[in-house]
Amino acid sequence: MKISASIYADQRKDLAATVRDLEAHGADLLHIDCKDDATVFKDIAELRRLTGLPIDLHLIAPDPSKYADLLRDHPVEFLTLQFELIGQGVELPTVGFTHLGMGFSEGTEMGAFLPFAQQCDFALIMATTPGESGGLFRTDSFRRIREFKRLFPDKRVHVDGGVNAEVSFILRNLGVYCAVSGSYLFSGSTVGSAMLRLKNGITDSQFHVRDFMRTLEETPHLSAERLTTESILLSMEQARLGFTLISDEQGNLTGMVSNADIRRGMLKQIEDLNALHPEHFINPSPIAVLDNLTVRELLGFIRRQPIPINYLPVVDGHGRLVGSLTFNDLIKGEA
Repeated sequence: MKISASIYADQRKDLAATVRDLEAHGADLLHIDCKDDATVFKDIAELRRLTGLPIDLHLIAPDPSKYADLLRDHPVEFLTLQFELIGQGVELPTVGFTHLGMGFSEGTEMGAFLPFAQQCDFALIMATTPGESGGLFRTDSFRRIREFKRLFPDKRVHVDGGVNAEVSFILRNLGVYCAVSGSYLFSGSTVGSAMLRLKNGITDSQFHVRDFMRTLEETPHLSAERLTTESILLSMEQARLGFTLISDEQGNLTGMVSNADIRRGMLKQIEDLNALHPEHFINPSPIAVLDNLTVRELLGFIRRQPIPINYLPVVDGHGRLVGSLTFNDLIKGEA
């Protein structure tokens, strides 16, 4: 996942020193919030003189067209507009950027991206108030990220607001392309140590598994009482996640079927595939994780497992199935 460093969060107010620090410690992009202020483009011109790092401009303004000339003269690699300010009737810019995105604040559902899907490459999901620094990451943002990826699987997700090391780990797991970080980068002892934690680890844990798991409604699952081979295969095919979970009438987790389980079941019955039954596929004792574990506890749990983990059923303290975790997007070696 790329880290876009929000340069105005550096209280030193020395642009050259900020850029040198970020370049030295592996920032991928330089993020600039433009709250309807044309003087920001003076800083963009200065950044072009100082560095070759891509510029990530968030234009928080109701009329992007008045910045057309400035964008033409000072093009950026990433340009994000703010949906709640421009609405759906404003003509989008066509020059002055390489990649165009649309930002969405809390309360705006991800279906609002649809009218812009042909012109925009990505959505910026705001997890705090747009243009404000130092806010706390809102838990509902995890659901909105999953929803956007479900609706627009070919589009990238950027996230801005409250991104610390723990949130960064979760975002990487959710397949986020780029995270904006400001206060966290510049409030610690060094930019380098903060950047390392953003890209490779976590420190304190505030979030629990239930905060960012796929909910039961988002998880492929079937009732044990009405299982057929066809229903198992259909559940997996429709979800496209490589597994489905099994629960009893009380909602307790009773099994799991993965692609590997199907392969093993078919090999055992290879002489008579017509004799296949659900029990040939089901793993009756899948590894599951409790919904109240913190991110740090989750990582410890994964490290202790004897096999690589691609999916995890999530249960509550009574063994009831409440959701799932998938690790398909997590960078190698994270766990």
